[in-house]
Amino acid sequence: MKMQPWLGSRLLLLLLLPLTALPDTQSLGSEDQALMGSRGPVVVIVGAGISGIAAAEKLHKSGLKNVKILEATGRTGGRIHTQSFAKGLVEIGAQLINGPSPGNPIFQLASQFGLLGPDALLEENQKMYFHNYPPSTLVIYSSSGKIINPEELKNITELYNTWLEEARNFTSGVCDPKDSVGNFIQQKALNSSQEWDKELAEKNMAYLRAMLNMKCCASAAHSMDYVALCPYGEYTILPGLDCTFPKGFESLVNRIKAPLPDGTVLLNKAVKGIHWNGSFHGDNSQVYPVKVQCEDGDSFLADHVIVTVPLGFLKKRSVDLLIPPLPPNKMQAIKNLGFGTMNKILVEFEKPFWDLNTSLIQPVWEGDSPLTEPKKDLKQNWMKKISGFVVLEPPAQMGHVLCGFIAGEESEFMETLTDEEIFSSMTDYFRTFTGNPELPPPISILRSQWHSHPFTGGSYSYVAVGSSGIDVDNLAEPLPTDKEAVKPLQILFAGEATIRNFYSTTHGALMSGWREAQRLIDKYPEIEVTNSKAKL
Repeated sequence: MKMQPWLGSRLLLLLLLPLTALPDTQSLGSEDQALMGSRGPVVVIVGAGISGIAAAEKLHKSGLKNVKILEATGRTGGRIHTQSFAKGLVEIGAQLINGPSPGNPIFQLASQFGLLGPDALLEENQKMYFHNYPPSTLVIYSSSGKIINPEELKNITELYNTWLEEARNFTSGVCDPKDSVGNFIQQKALNSSQEWDKELAEKNMAYLRAMLNMKCCASAAHSMDYVALCPYGEYTILPGLDCTFPKGFESLVNRIKAPLPDGTVLLNKAVKGIHWNGSFHGDNSQVYPVKVQCEDGDSFLADHVIVTVPLGFLKKRSVDLLIPPLPPNKMQAIKNLGFGTMNKILVEFEKPFWDLNTSLIQPVWEGDSPLTEPKKDLKQNWMKKISGFVVLEPPAQMGHVLCGFIAGEESEFMETLTDEEIFSSMTDYFRTFTGNPELPPPISILRSQWHSHPFTGGSYSYVAVGSSGIDVDNLAEPLPTDKEAVKPLQILFAGEATIRNFYSTTHGALMSGWREAQRLIDKYPEIEVTNSKAKL
Protein backbone atom coordinates (compact mmCIF):
# COMPACT_ATOMS: atom_id res chain seq x y z
CA MET A 1 0.00 0.00 0.00
CA LYS A 2 1.32 3.44 -0.89
CA MET A 3 1.63 5.75 2.11
CA GLN A 4 0.77 9.45 1.65
CA PRO A 5 3.20 12.11 2.97
CA TRP A 6 1.73 13.96 5.94
CA LEU A 7 3.49 17.29 5.83
CA GLY A 8 4.79 17.93 2.33
CA SER A 9 8.35 19.25 2.27
CA ARG A 10 9.19 19.10 5.97
CA LEU A 11 12.81 20.16 5.36
CA LEU A 12 11.78 23.43 3.72
CA LEU A 13 9.36 24.17 6.55
CA LEU A 14 12.04 23.63 9.19
CA LEU A 15 14.49 25.91 7.36
CA LEU A 16 11.92 28.71 7.30
CA LEU A 17 11.07 28.45 10.99
CA PRO A 18 13.09 30.30 13.66
CA LEU A 19 15.44 28.12 15.68
CA THR A 20 13.13 28.25 18.70
CA ALA A 21 10.42 26.49 16.67
CA LEU A 22 12.56 23.43 15.84
CA PRO A 23 11.30 20.18 17.41
CA ASP A 24 13.22 18.98 20.42
CA THR A 25 14.34 15.66 18.93
CA GLN A 26 16.46 15.03 22.01
CA SER A 27 13.26 14.07 23.83
CA LEU A 28 12.52 11.29 21.31
CA GLY A 29 14.09 7.86 21.01
CA SER A 30 16.13 6.99 17.91
CA GLU A 31 13.22 5.16 16.28
CA ASP A 32 10.88 8.08 16.98
CA GLN A 33 13.41 10.52 15.53
CA ALA A 34 13.55 8.50 12.31
CA LEU A 35 9.77 8.37 12.26
CA MET A 36 9.39 12.10 12.75
CA GLY A 37 12.00 12.92 10.16
CA SER A 38 10.48 10.81 7.41
CA ARG A 39 6.73 10.55 7.29
CA GLY A 40 5.00 11.14 10.60
CA PRO A 41 3.07 8.38 12.38
CA VAL A 42 0.54 6.37 10.41
CA VAL A 43 -2.74 5.81 12.27
CA VAL A 44 -5.49 3.42 11.21
CA ILE A 45 -8.87 3.67 12.94
CA VAL A 46 -11.20 0.67 12.81
CA GLY A 47 -14.81 1.84 12.77
CA ALA A 48 -16.43 5.08 11.57
CA GLY A 49 -18.86 5.58 14.41
CA ILE A 50 -18.74 8.81 16.36
CA SER A 51 -15.79 7.52 18.39
CA GLY A 52 -13.64 6.82 15.33
CA ILE A 53 -14.71 9.99 13.52
CA ALA A 54 -13.97 12.11 16.61
CA ALA A 55 -10.54 10.53 17.05
CA ALA A 56 -9.64 11.15 13.40
CA GLU A 57 -10.79 14.77 13.49
CA LYS A 58 -8.82 15.49 16.65
CA LEU A 59 -5.68 13.87 15.23
CA HIS A 60 -6.00 15.76 11.98
CA LYS A 61 -6.56 19.07 13.75
CA SER A 62 -3.44 18.51 15.87
CA GLY A 63 -1.20 17.81 12.89
CA LEU A 64 -1.25 14.01 12.78
CA LYS A 65 -2.70 13.82 9.29
CA ASN A 66 -1.64 10.37 8.11
CA VAL A 67 -4.93 8.81 9.22
CA LYS A 68 -7.28 6.28 7.64
CA ILE A 69 -10.63 5.05 8.94
CA LEU A 70 -11.72 1.56 7.91
CA GLU A 71 -15.50 1.16 8.11
CA ALA A 72 -17.09 -2.26 7.61
CA THR A 73 -20.44 -0.94 6.36
CA GLY A 74 -21.44 1.42 3.57
CA ARG A 75 -22.09 4.41 5.87
CA THR A 76 -20.51 6.38 8.70
CA GLY A 77 -22.11 6.93 12.10
CA GLY A 78 -22.13 3.41 13.49
CA ARG A 79 -24.91 3.12 16.05
CA ILE A 80 -25.98 6.65 15.16
CA HIS A 81 -28.28 6.14 12.17
CA THR A 82 -30.84 8.64 10.91
CA GLN A 83 -33.41 7.48 8.36
CA SER A 84 -36.47 8.84 6.56
CA PHE A 85 -39.82 7.55 7.84
CA ALA A 86 -43.38 8.84 7.63
CA LYS A 87 -43.07 12.58 6.93
CA GLY A 88 -39.71 13.19 8.58
CA LEU A 89 -36.47 11.80 9.95
CA VAL A 90 -36.24 9.15 12.68
CA GLU A 91 -33.37 7.63 14.62
CA ILE A 92 -32.75 3.93 14.10
CA GLY A 93 -29.90 4.11 16.61
CA ALA A 94 -29.05 6.72 19.23
CA GLN A 95 -32.22 8.67 19.91
CA LEU A 96 -31.21 11.78 21.82
CA ILE A 97 -28.64 13.64 23.87
CA ASN A 98 -28.57 12.16 27.37
CA GLY A 99 -28.15 15.07 29.75
CA PRO A 100 -27.86 18.05 27.38
CA SER A 101 -25.94 20.47 29.57
CA PRO A 102 -22.54 22.22 29.53
CA GLY A 103 -20.77 19.10 30.85
CA ASN A 104 -21.85 17.06 27.84
CA PRO A 105 -19.51 17.39 24.82
CA ILE A 106 -22.22 16.18 22.43
CA PHE A 107 -24.40 19.05 23.61
CA GLN A 108 -21.49 21.48 23.36
CA LEU A 109 -20.73 20.51 19.76
CA ALA A 110 -24.40 20.44 18.74
CA SER A 111 -24.85 23.92 20.20
CA GLN A 112 -21.69 25.18 18.51
CA PHE A 113 -22.84 23.83 15.13
CA GLY A 114 -26.39 25.19 15.54
CA LEU A 115 -27.99 21.74 15.33
CA LEU A 116 -30.45 22.02 18.24
CA GLY A 117 -33.88 23.54 18.67
CA PRO A 118 -34.45 26.58 20.92
CA ASP A 119 -35.92 24.58 23.84
CA ALA A 120 -32.73 22.54 24.22
CA LEU A 121 -30.78 25.76 24.74
CA LEU A 122 -32.99 27.04 27.56
CA GLU A 123 -30.98 27.31 30.76
CA GLU A 124 -33.76 25.83 32.92
CA ASN A 125 -33.93 22.72 30.70
CA GLN A 126 -30.19 22.24 31.03
CA LYS A 127 -30.49 22.12 34.82
CA MET A 128 -33.47 19.74 35.06
CA TYR A 129 -33.11 15.98 35.52
CA PHE A 130 -35.19 13.49 33.54
CA HIS A 131 -37.16 12.17 36.53
CA ASN A 132 -38.53 15.71 36.98
CA TYR A 133 -40.13 15.61 33.52
CA PRO A 134 -43.61 17.18 33.66
CA PRO A 135 -46.06 14.35 34.57
CA SER A 136 -48.85 15.96 32.52
CA THR A 137 -47.10 14.75 29.36
CA LEU A 138 -47.26 11.08 30.47
CA VAL A 139 -50.27 8.87 29.70
CA ILE A 140 -50.46 5.42 31.29
CA TYR A 141 -52.59 2.71 29.67
CA SER A 142 -53.50 -0.58 31.36
CA SER A 143 -53.91 -3.86 29.52
CA SER A 144 -57.63 -3.73 30.36
CA GLY A 145 -57.96 -0.75 28.05
CA LYS A 146 -58.17 1.95 30.72
CA ILE A 147 -56.16 5.10 31.31
CA ILE A 148 -54.52 5.24 34.74
CA ASN A 149 -54.17 8.59 36.45
CA PRO A 150 -50.43 9.12 37.16
CA GLU A 151 -51.40 10.55 40.56
CA GLU A 152 -52.56 7.07 41.58
CA LEU A 153 -49.00 5.85 41.02
CA LYS A 154 -47.19 8.84 42.49
CA ASN A 155 -46.22 7.11 45.73
CA ILE A 156 -44.80 3.99 44.08
CA THR A 157 -42.98 6.14 41.54
CA GLU A 158 -41.32 8.13 44.32
CA LEU A 159 -40.44 4.91 46.16
CA TYR A 160 -38.91 3.44 43.00
CA ASN A 161 -36.81 6.56 42.39
CA THR A 162 -35.64 6.45 46.01
CA TRP A 163 -34.62 2.80 45.64
CA LEU A 164 -32.68 3.56 42.47
CA GLU A 165 -30.82 6.33 44.26
CA GLU A 166 -30.01 3.93 47.09
CA ALA A 167 -28.74 1.44 44.53
CA ARG A 168 -26.41 4.08 43.13
CA ASN A 169 -25.01 4.77 46.59
CA PHE A 170 -23.73 1.23 47.03
CA THR A 171 -20.55 2.17 45.18
CA SER A 172 -19.08 3.65 48.34
CA GLY A 173 -20.63 1.15 50.75
CA VAL A 174 -20.51 -2.54 51.57
CA CYS A 175 -21.79 -4.58 48.64
CA ASP A 176 -21.78 -8.22 47.54
CA PRO A 177 -20.28 -8.48 44.03
CA LYS A 178 -22.99 -11.02 43.18
CA ASP A 179 -25.80 -8.56 43.93
CA SER A 180 -27.82 -7.02 41.11
CA VAL A 181 -29.88 -3.86 40.78
CA GLY A 182 -32.91 -6.01 39.98
CA ASN A 183 -32.60 -8.12 43.12
CA PHE A 184 -32.15 -4.99 45.20
CA ILE A 185 -35.35 -3.42 43.80
CA GLN A 186 -37.25 -6.68 44.21
CA GLN A 187 -36.28 -6.94 47.87
CA LYS A 188 -37.34 -3.36 48.48
CA ALA A 189 -40.67 -4.02 46.77
CA LEU A 190 -41.23 -7.19 48.77
CA ASN A 191 -40.58 -5.40 52.07
CA SER A 192 -42.81 -2.46 51.17
CA SER A 193 -45.65 -4.67 49.95
CA GLN A 194 -46.24 -5.89 53.49
CA GLU A 195 -47.94 -2.54 54.12
CA TRP A 196 -50.15 -2.60 51.00
CA ASP A 197 -53.61 -4.08 50.67
CA LYS A 198 -54.23 -6.57 47.87
CA GLU A 199 -55.55 -4.05 45.33
CA LEU A 200 -52.76 -1.55 45.95
CA ALA A 201 -50.15 -4.31 45.86
CA GLU A 202 -51.34 -5.54 42.47
CA LYS A 203 -51.38 -2.01 41.04
CA ASN A 204 -47.95 -1.10 42.44
CA MET A 205 -46.31 -4.37 41.40
CA ALA A 206 -47.62 -4.08 37.85
CA TYR A 207 -46.26 -0.56 37.57
CA LEU A 208 -42.91 -1.58 39.07
CA ARG A 209 -42.58 -4.20 36.36
CA ALA A 210 -43.35 -1.51 33.76
CA MET A 211 -40.70 0.82 35.19
CA LEU A 212 -38.13 -1.97 35.33
CA ASN A 213 -38.85 -2.66 31.66
CA MET A 214 -37.97 0.97 30.98
CA LYS A 215 -34.80 0.61 32.99
CA CYS A 216 -33.89 -2.49 30.97
CA CYS A 217 -34.07 -0.33 27.84
CA ALA A 218 -31.81 2.27 29.44
CA SER A 219 -29.29 -0.48 30.26
CA ALA A 220 -29.83 -2.63 27.14
CA ALA A 221 -30.15 -5.57 29.54
CA HIS A 222 -32.65 -8.40 29.37
CA SER A 223 -33.27 -8.01 33.08
CA MET A 224 -32.02 -5.67 35.78
CA ASP A 225 -31.04 -8.90 37.54
CA TYR A 226 -28.12 -8.89 35.10
CA VAL A 227 -26.90 -5.40 36.06
CA ALA A 228 -24.30 -5.29 38.84
CA LEU A 229 -25.29 -3.40 41.98
CA CYS A 230 -21.85 -2.52 43.37
CA PRO A 231 -20.59 -0.37 40.45
CA TYR A 232 -24.03 0.95 39.49
CA GLY A 233 -23.36 4.38 40.94
CA GLU A 234 -20.16 4.88 38.96
CA TYR A 235 -22.22 5.83 35.92
CA THR A 236 -22.44 9.63 35.84
CA ILE A 237 -25.89 11.11 35.21
CA LEU A 238 -25.71 14.53 33.60
CA PRO A 239 -28.44 17.16 34.10
CA GLY A 240 -30.61 18.37 31.27
CA LEU A 241 -33.87 17.29 29.67
CA ASP A 242 -32.97 14.80 26.95
CA CYS A 243 -33.35 16.39 23.53
CA THR A 244 -33.18 15.37 19.88
CA PHE A 245 -31.66 16.73 16.67
CA PRO A 246 -34.22 18.37 14.37
CA LYS A 247 -32.11 17.40 11.35
CA GLY A 248 -31.15 13.99 12.69
CA PHE A 249 -28.34 12.75 14.93
CA GLU A 250 -26.22 12.04 11.87
CA SER A 251 -26.07 15.79 11.24
CA LEU A 252 -23.61 15.95 14.15
CA VAL A 253 -21.48 13.12 12.76
CA ASN A 254 -21.39 14.86 9.39
CA ARG A 255 -20.24 18.13 10.95
CA ILE A 256 -17.48 16.45 12.97
CA LYS A 257 -16.11 14.59 9.93
CA ALA A 258 -16.41 17.58 7.56
CA PRO A 259 -12.77 18.78 8.05
CA LEU A 260 -11.34 15.34 7.19
CA PRO A 261 -9.75 15.17 3.72
CA ASP A 262 -11.41 13.09 1.01
CA GLY A 263 -10.23 9.51 1.18
CA THR A 264 -9.80 9.48 4.96
CA VAL A 265 -12.84 7.23 5.45
CA LEU A 266 -12.87 3.98 3.48
CA LEU A 267 -16.29 2.31 3.44
CA ASN A 268 -17.04 -1.41 3.05
CA LYS A 269 -13.65 -2.27 4.55
CA ALA A 270 -14.47 -4.98 7.08
CA VAL A 271 -11.40 -5.89 9.10
CA LYS A 272 -10.43 -9.56 9.20
CA GLY A 273 -7.39 -9.40 11.46
CA ILE A 274 -5.00 -7.01 13.17
CA HIS A 275 -1.40 -8.24 13.40
CA TRP A 276 0.59 -6.33 16.02
CA ASN A 277 4.00 -6.41 17.70
CA GLY A 278 5.52 -7.20 14.33
CA SER A 279 7.92 -5.74 11.77
CA PHE A 280 6.09 -5.16 8.53
CA HIS A 281 7.95 -3.56 5.63
CA GLY A 282 6.18 -0.91 3.61
CA ASP A 283 7.22 1.50 0.89
CA ASN A 284 10.68 3.09 1.03
CA SER A 285 11.85 0.37 3.45
CA GLN A 286 9.77 1.77 6.29
CA VAL A 287 8.96 -0.72 9.04
CA TYR A 288 5.64 -0.74 10.88
CA PRO A 289 4.61 -2.67 14.00
CA VAL A 290 0.98 -3.27 12.91
CA LYS A 291 -0.71 -4.67 9.81
CA VAL A 292 -4.50 -4.53 9.40
CA GLN A 293 -5.97 -7.08 7.00
CA CYS A 294 -9.42 -6.57 5.48
CA GLU A 295 -11.94 -9.14 4.33
CA ASP A 296 -11.56 -7.94 0.73
CA GLY A 297 -7.82 -8.73 0.69
CA ASP A 298 -6.53 -5.20 1.20
CA SER A 299 -4.03 -4.57 3.99
CA PHE A 300 -2.87 -1.42 5.74
CA LEU A 301 0.37 -0.88 7.65
CA ALA A 302 0.36 1.40 10.66
CA ASP A 303 2.28 2.63 13.66
CA HIS A 304 -0.93 2.85 15.68
CA VAL A 305 -4.42 1.36 15.33
CA ILE A 306 -7.42 2.67 17.26
CA VAL A 307 -10.08 -0.04 17.57
CA THR A 308 -13.53 1.50 18.05
CA VAL A 309 -15.76 -1.51 17.28
CA PRO A 310 -18.71 -2.29 19.60
CA LEU A 311 -18.22 -4.61 22.54
CA GLY A 312 -20.76 -6.94 20.93
CA PHE A 313 -18.40 -7.38 17.97
CA LEU A 314 -15.46 -8.01 20.29
CA LYS A 315 -17.47 -10.67 22.11
CA LYS A 316 -17.87 -12.51 18.80
CA ARG A 317 -14.43 -11.86 17.30
CA SER A 318 -11.96 -11.15 20.12
CA VAL A 319 -10.34 -14.59 19.85
CA ASP A 320 -9.19 -14.20 16.25
CA LEU A 321 -9.38 -10.45 15.58
CA LEU A 322 -5.95 -9.64 17.03
CA ILE A 323 -2.80 -11.62 16.32
CA PRO A 324 -1.15 -12.32 18.74
CA PRO A 325 -4.29 -12.70 20.90
CA LEU A 326 -5.38 -10.15 23.47
CA PRO A 327 -3.87 -10.57 26.95
CA PRO A 328 -5.95 -12.55 29.49
CA ASN A 329 -7.16 -9.53 31.48
CA LYS A 330 -8.56 -7.90 28.36
CA MET A 331 -10.21 -11.13 27.18
CA GLN A 332 -11.75 -11.52 30.62
CA ALA A 333 -13.06 -7.95 30.55
CA ILE A 334 -14.75 -8.57 27.20
CA LYS A 335 -16.34 -11.71 28.63
CA ASN A 336 -17.40 -10.13 31.93
CA LEU A 337 -18.97 -6.89 30.71
CA GLY A 338 -22.57 -6.90 29.55
CA PHE A 339 -23.67 -5.99 26.04
CA GLY A 340 -27.38 -6.23 25.30
CA THR A 341 -30.02 -5.29 22.79
CA MET A 342 -32.44 -2.38 22.86
CA ASN A 343 -34.52 -1.99 19.72
CA LYS A 344 -37.11 0.45 18.47
CA ILE A 345 -40.47 -0.06 16.84
CA LEU A 346 -41.67 3.03 14.96
CA VAL A 347 -45.39 3.09 14.26
CA GLU A 348 -47.17 5.63 12.06
CA PHE A 349 -50.93 6.24 12.35
CA GLU A 350 -53.11 8.16 9.97
CA LYS A 351 -54.75 9.86 12.97
CA PRO A 352 -53.51 9.92 16.58
CA PHE A 353 -55.46 8.06 19.26
CA TRP A 354 -53.54 10.01 21.91
CA ASP A 355 -54.02 13.54 23.16
CA LEU A 356 -51.86 16.06 21.32
CA ASN A 357 -50.22 17.15 24.60
CA THR A 358 -48.94 13.63 25.21
CA SER A 359 -45.17 13.08 25.01
CA LEU A 360 -44.87 9.59 26.50
CA ILE A 361 -47.22 6.60 26.50
CA GLN A 362 -46.51 3.90 29.07
CA PRO A 363 -48.18 0.48 29.02
CA VAL A 364 -48.90 -1.48 32.23
CA TRP A 365 -49.81 -5.15 32.08
CA GLU A 366 -52.23 -5.96 34.87
CA GLY A 367 -51.15 -8.96 36.93
CA ASP A 368 -47.45 -8.45 36.20
CA SER A 369 -44.95 -8.25 39.05
CA PRO A 370 -41.18 -7.93 39.42
CA LEU A 371 -41.36 -10.77 41.95
CA THR A 372 -42.48 -13.37 39.39
CA GLU A 373 -40.70 -14.64 36.30
CA PRO A 374 -42.52 -13.83 33.04
CA LYS A 375 -43.57 -16.72 30.86
CA LYS A 376 -40.92 -17.81 28.36
CA ASP A 377 -43.34 -18.07 25.43
CA LEU A 378 -41.69 -15.35 23.36
CA LYS A 379 -44.01 -15.79 20.40
CA GLN A 380 -47.02 -15.12 22.58
CA ASN A 381 -45.56 -12.62 25.06
CA TRP A 382 -42.72 -10.68 23.40
CA MET A 383 -44.81 -7.48 23.22
CA LYS A 384 -45.18 -7.43 27.01
CA LYS A 385 -41.57 -6.26 27.19
CA ILE A 386 -42.27 -3.03 25.27
CA SER A 387 -41.52 -0.37 27.85
CA GLY A 388 -43.24 2.64 26.31
CA PHE A 389 -43.68 4.93 23.34
CA VAL A 390 -42.36 8.42 22.74
CA VAL A 391 -44.55 10.68 20.60
CA LEU A 392 -42.32 12.11 17.89
CA GLU A 393 -42.76 15.82 17.42
CA PRO A 394 -43.82 18.02 15.79
CA PRO A 395 -46.59 16.08 14.02
CA ALA A 396 -46.70 18.62 11.18
CA GLN A 397 -43.17 17.56 10.23
CA MET A 398 -43.13 13.96 11.49
CA GLY A 399 -46.64 12.71 10.95
CA HIS A 400 -48.41 10.84 13.76
CA VAL A 401 -45.56 8.58 14.85
CA LEU A 402 -44.88 6.65 18.04
CA CYS A 403 -41.40 5.32 18.82
CA GLY A 404 -41.50 2.25 21.06
CA PHE A 405 -38.60 0.69 22.97
CA ILE A 406 -37.97 -2.96 23.80
CA ALA A 407 -34.95 -4.68 25.34
CA GLY A 408 -33.57 -8.13 26.00
CA GLU A 409 -34.50 -11.53 24.64
CA GLU A 410 -37.91 -10.27 23.56
CA SER A 411 -36.19 -7.56 21.55
CA GLU A 412 -33.94 -10.11 19.88
CA PHE A 413 -36.94 -12.33 19.12
CA MET A 414 -38.73 -9.37 17.56
CA GLU A 415 -35.90 -9.11 15.04
CA THR A 416 -36.70 -12.59 13.73
CA LEU A 417 -40.33 -11.75 12.88
CA THR A 418 -41.52 -10.66 9.47
CA ASP A 419 -42.82 -7.15 8.85
CA GLU A 420 -46.30 -8.63 8.46
CA GLU A 421 -46.07 -10.31 11.86
CA ILE A 422 -44.91 -7.08 13.50
CA PHE A 423 -47.72 -5.16 11.84
CA SER A 424 -50.37 -7.62 13.02
CA SER A 425 -48.96 -7.77 16.56
CA MET A 426 -48.84 -4.01 16.94
CA THR A 427 -52.39 -3.62 15.65
CA ASP A 428 -53.63 -6.05 18.32
CA TYR A 429 -51.39 -4.40 20.92
CA PHE A 430 -52.83 -0.90 20.52
CA ARG A 431 -56.39 -2.17 20.31
CA THR A 432 -55.86 -3.95 23.64
CA PHE A 433 -54.47 -0.93 25.47
CA THR A 434 -56.90 1.61 24.08
CA GLY A 435 -59.84 -0.71 24.69
CA ASN A 436 -60.95 -0.02 21.13
CA PRO A 437 -61.22 -3.22 19.02
CA GLU A 438 -62.00 -1.05 15.98
CA LEU A 439 -58.91 1.13 16.26
CA PRO A 440 -57.54 1.60 12.73
CA PRO A 441 -54.27 -0.25 12.21
CA PRO A 442 -51.01 1.65 11.67
CA ILE A 443 -50.26 2.79 8.15
CA SER A 444 -46.54 2.01 8.34
CA ILE A 445 -44.04 0.37 10.70
CA LEU A 446 -40.24 0.38 10.94
CA ARG A 447 -38.05 -1.45 13.47
CA SER A 448 -34.35 -1.63 14.28
CA GLN A 449 -32.43 -4.92 14.34
CA TRP A 450 -29.20 -4.27 16.22
CA HIS A 451 -28.73 -7.77 17.59
CA SER A 452 -28.60 -9.39 14.15
CA HIS A 453 -26.42 -6.63 12.71
CA PRO A 454 -23.12 -8.45 11.95
CA PHE A 455 -20.85 -5.64 13.12
CA THR A 456 -22.66 -4.70 16.35
CA GLY A 457 -24.29 -7.79 17.89
CA GLY A 458 -26.51 -5.62 20.09
CA SER A 459 -26.98 -2.02 21.15
CA TYR A 460 -24.69 -0.91 23.98
CA SER A 461 -22.85 -2.01 27.09
CA TYR A 462 -23.60 -2.26 30.80
CA VAL A 463 -21.62 -3.42 33.85
CA ALA A 464 -22.97 -6.92 34.38
CA VAL A 465 -23.04 -8.98 37.56
CA GLY A 466 -19.55 -10.44 37.91
CA SER A 467 -17.89 -7.41 36.34
CA SER A 468 -16.87 -3.98 37.56
CA GLY A 469 -15.47 -0.68 36.42
CA ILE A 470 -12.04 -2.31 36.48
CA ASP A 471 -13.10 -4.37 33.47
CA VAL A 472 -13.99 -1.16 31.63
CA ASP A 473 -10.53 0.23 32.42
CA ASN A 474 -8.87 -3.01 31.31
CA LEU A 475 -10.77 -2.92 28.03
CA ALA A 476 -9.55 0.64 27.43
CA GLU A 477 -5.87 -0.09 28.17
CA PRO A 478 -3.64 0.20 25.07
CA LEU A 479 -1.35 -2.57 23.84
CA PRO A 480 1.35 -3.45 24.49
CA THR A 481 0.72 -3.06 28.21
CA ASP A 482 4.44 -2.98 28.95
CA LYS A 483 5.15 0.68 29.81
CA GLU A 484 8.74 0.27 28.63
CA ALA A 485 7.80 -1.21 25.25
CA VAL A 486 10.05 -0.13 22.37
CA LYS A 487 6.97 0.54 20.23
CA PRO A 488 4.17 1.61 22.58
CA LEU A 489 0.55 2.40 21.79
CA GLN A 490 0.33 -0.02 18.88
CA ILE A 491 -3.33 -0.90 19.57
CA LEU A 492 -5.64 1.58 21.31
CA PHE A 493 -9.26 1.00 22.25
CA ALA A 494 -12.18 3.43 22.13
CA GLY A 495 -15.97 3.25 22.06
CA GLU A 496 -18.74 3.64 24.63
CA ALA A 497 -17.82 0.38 26.41
CA THR A 498 -14.32 1.71 27.23
CA ILE A 499 -15.27 4.73 29.34
CA ARG A 500 -15.99 3.96 32.96
CA ASN A 501 -18.39 6.77 33.89
CA PHE A 502 -20.23 7.24 30.60
CA TYR A 503 -20.60 3.77 29.08
CA SER A 504 -23.64 3.23 26.82
CA THR A 505 -23.78 6.90 25.75
CA THR A 506 -22.85 8.80 22.62
CA HIS A 507 -20.98 11.38 24.68
CA GLY A 508 -19.02 8.52 26.23
CA ALA A 509 -18.15 7.21 22.77
CA LEU A 510 -17.09 10.68 21.64
CA MET A 511 -14.95 11.26 24.73
CA SER A 512 -13.25 7.88 24.35
CA GLY A 513 -12.26 8.73 20.78
CA TRP A 514 -10.81 12.03 21.91
CA ARG A 515 -9.02 10.24 24.77
CA GLU A 516 -7.18 7.84 22.48
CA ALA A 517 -6.37 10.57 19.99
CA GLN A 518 -4.87 12.59 22.82
CA ARG A 519 -2.62 9.66 23.79
CA LEU A 520 -1.06 9.83 20.34
CA ILE A 521 -0.92 13.61 20.30
CA ASP A 522 0.94 13.49 23.62
CA LYS A 523 3.39 10.99 22.13
CA TYR A 524 4.23 13.32 19.26
CA PRO A 525 4.22 16.83 20.77
CA GLU A 526 6.66 18.10 18.15
CA ILE A 527 4.10 17.55 15.40
CA GLU A 528 1.53 19.71 17.14
CA VAL A 529 4.11 22.43 17.84
CA THR A 530 5.30 22.41 14.23
CA ASN A 531 1.72 22.42 12.96
CA SER A 532 0.76 25.45 15.06
CA LYS A 533 3.91 27.35 14.03
CA ALA A 534 3.21 26.60 10.38
CA LYS A 535 -0.14 28.38 10.69
CA LEU A 536 1.47 31.63 11.84
